[in-house]
Amino acid sequence: MDARDQELLVKMFEAAVAAADPERALAAHLPQRPKGRTVVIGAGKGAAQMAAAFERLWGPCEGVIVTRYGYACETQYIRVMEAAHPVPDAAGLDASAALFAALEGLTAEDLVVALVCGGGSALLPAPAEGLSFDDEVALNKALLASGAPIGVMNAIRKQVSRIKGGRLALAAYPAQVVSLIVSDVPGDDPAQVASGPTVPDAMGKAEALGLASAYGVVLPPSVATWLATSPEPPLPDDPRFDGHVVQVVASAARSLEAAADVAGAAGVKAAILSDAMEGEARDVGLVHAALAREVVTRSRPFVAPVVLLSGGETTVTLRADGGGRGGRNTEFLLSFARAIDGLAGVAALAADTDGIDGTEPNAGAFATGETARAMRAAGVDPGAALAKHDAWGAFDAVGAIFAPGPTGTNVNDFRAVIIR
Repeated sequence: MDARDQELLVKMFEAAVAAADPERALAAHLPQRPKGRTVVIGAGKGAAQMAAAFERLWGPCEGVIVTRYGYACETQYIRVMEAAHPVPDAAGLDASAALFAALEGLTAEDLVVALVCGGGSALLPAPAEGLSFDDEVALNKALLASGAPIGVMNAIRKQVSRIKGGRLALAAYPAQVVSLIVSDVPGDDPAQVASGPTVPDAMGKAEALGLASAYGVVLPPSVATWLATSPEPPLPDDPRFDGHVVQVVASAARSLEAAADVAGAAGVKAAILSDAMEGEARDVGLVHAALAREVVTRSRPFVAPVVLLSGGETTVTLRADGGGRGGRNTEFLLSFARAIDGLAGVAALAADTDGIDGTEPNAGAFATGETARAMRAAGVDPGAALAKHDAWGAFDAVGAIFAPGPTGTNVNDFRAVIIR
């Protein structure tokens, strides 16, 4: 890859992450100080950094937040707990219990500040009464394997939880709850981020069951039985939510705009395709590749030099021949690399803005029109690697892994394609 292209790709990624910096995002959205206590709760991959930033801006407070293992940072007043992601563990159960405990005994003069960002769904297991922790884990695994969009997964998750779907906010009643949210979901619906622990959703059980059927989610029998007989979740018109404030303080849209500014400063115009792309990662890769090829060969719908930017959250449906290592961004990019094989003048980066794509310690990877050829020269069949979901192994074989480490924020996928 040309050194200037790789440098520009990294600078755009860094600008996208900086635009979602917790302190910058929170500073403009601080609530009025209460007469009583300020209790901070929260969850997500960047929740510890949000808590530390809130302390610097606010001063003394109390509370508990939970983040993914390895994502914690030092805080002065707020307790930071760690748990597993993307499959919940017992530490997540303990963290959920600690969040509920932090909200006990509040009054109308107290303030609860909820700091919520992506990744919180897995970090907050709290099975509904009548279900077990194993039931919730089994449901989570079924959802991850289904390839369903994040909105569908969250709609189903919150039906079987004591904490999601606004239920954590109800535990704070009668205190006011102010939710400050870093959105990692297409469309920036705050009720979908981390399955909305403090934000209720209008979707009921029947619609969630319909989505499970439509996307082929194989519900564990105990969960299916429970859904058929359980009460409806709390709805937004519940009077206990009156006076609550919900604000999205950072999002993929703002991050892509920051990346576009960096491209413009480097003399390359930017086209933001969408901040809300969903679908199978390998299919979205083919669409981006088709656009790149159209620009190179026909100068449409854009004229080079140009950088194509997109965000959102793709999905990976695990197939029977899977078992490799990778994540949705590297799978997107492997599909893209195969489709632009031999195409000159194209360089791309696909990465998760939280710094970790899937289960490996990389945010994503780089690719050009030479990448697929280089993989074959290194003894890796790109098509076979894609079939078994081993995108990490394919890119690692050619030294194209991008590993900046945890970023402390999360506005989901970042994709940039430079076309010279």
